[in-house]
Amino acid sequence: MKLRTNITINGKLHHKGDTIPWYAVYPFFLFHMLMFGGSGFFLAYADTDPDVAFLYMHGGLAIFVYIIFYLVIFGRDEVKWMFINAGLGLLGIYTQMGWILSVFDREISDYPIHVHVIPFLYFVLYSFLLRQAVLDISHSREDETKRQRADTSYTVILTLVYLISYFLTK
Repeated sequence: MKLRTNITINGKLHHKGDTIPWYAVYPFFLFHMLMFGGSGFFLAYADTDPDVAFLYMHGGLAIFVYIIFYLVIFGRDEVKWMFINAGLGLLGIYTQMGWILSVFDREISDYPIHVHVIPFLYFVLYSFLLRQAVLDISHSREDETKRQRADTSYTVILTLVYLISYFLTK
């Protein structure tokens, strides 16, 4: 992966255009985001009504920081497409969150729409990071043919997961 700007990783300064290995970024962010995203999910969908102000402060600050890192690491164009794809994939996100909540004997309609904002944004950020990892781990980012195959595979697999989770909740 080529950096879009200067950044220090593990105490070492990397410059714009430097290539860094996927394992220097993805394990940390996937684990870190899973912890913050998981806590945001449980805060939003707890048995008691969530303190929405705390939910937005806790999740909003972390999401803001992740977006800054995404801009530095992946660049403006990739982040722009993250939000475009999020808009297009809202139904997919809705079905996934519905399926996850069904595991806890809850329904997405049990909560007001403003409670879903933080978990939905975490889902968008996590999905984006997974796609970036697929591109880098498969060495597809710089090879257009490999990238098209990786994107197609990712889209087909994600669509199947959405459909399966949709039918599991019905």
